[in-house]
Amino acid sequence: MPQQYTAHLMMIRPACFQFNMETAASNAFQHAIEGLSKEEIKQKAIAEFDNYVNTLQEHKINVLVIQDTKEPAKPDAIFPNNWISMHANGQVCLYPMFTPNRRAEVRKEILDTLKNNFNIIEIKDYTSYALQHQFLEGTGSIIFDHIHRIAYACLSPRTDQTLYIQFCKEIDYEAVYFSAVDAQKKAIYHTNVMLTIGDTFAVICLDSITNEAEQNIVVEKLEQTGHEIIAISLEQMNAFAGNMLQVINEDGKTYLIMSETAYDRLDAQQIKQLKKHTSILSVEIPTIETIGGGSARCMLAEIFLEKK
Repeated sequence: MPQQYTAHLMMIRPACFQFNMETAASNAFQHAIEGLSKEEIKQKAIAEFDNYVNTLQEHKINVLVIQDTKEPAKPDAIFPNNWISMHANGQVCLYPMFTPNRRAEVRKEILDTLKNNFNIIEIKDYTSYALQHQFLEGTGSIIFDHIHRIAYACLSPRTDQTLYIQFCKEIDYEAVYFSAVDAQKKAIYHTNVMLTIGDTFAVICLDSITNEAEQNIVVEKLEQTGHEIIAISLEQMNAFAGNMLQVINEDGKTYLIMSETAYDRLDAQQIKQLKKHTSILSVEIPTIETIGGGSARCMLAEIFLEKK
């Protein structure tokens, strides 16, 4: 029986975390923080990262931490889920990134470390599609329902429809895709800021799917697969309340990981709904969220591979 959540995570400890000018054009969640030097931003991000890892480990959640390299500078290396996914059948998928300065995040040393610790049968490398201006940014673009072999994606400059459909055919997942926009009617850059799928629940910003027919398709698919839908508002989505990940620890206890920012925007009813399904674990990452435009889920690459 396939599992929706994994017991192993990979995180990349930042070396050069900064505001990324290249990604800001398509990521409305990114905001500069005035009055902080580059060094102060970097040190704050490292402190938040280390605290995040410690919190996970204290809750017996397995984390493989890999140190980023200083050269070349990779301001968004802290978000590895965009360039890699690791599957239970032994496949590793590498994805084409929208901005050139993020493509350097795909490093042989990281793959070698994974090979040393986990059984990898095949690496499916899609990175060359970037040269054809076709982009698909991993589990930022794609939300997997592994139990029912369904993939969900909101189309954007970072999620190419043709490549997405081709990818889903190759891994034998049903492709569900739609358009989603923020309050300013701008395309939402990544699906994982407006949709989280757990084993028996789904957190989704339905208001972002303005096409009624598309919204109905998504709702019906989630309900048919036994997910309780927990709807969040556009305002809550902007506070990363859709950017969550369910994981399982060494004792078999599941947690829904999210940021403090996200947790603070959930109302009592939403928290009650979530706690029926899983425990909640929140982490404080305000600098990373604000400057990077990604939150707790974006920092986690799930490892479904078999451990050596």
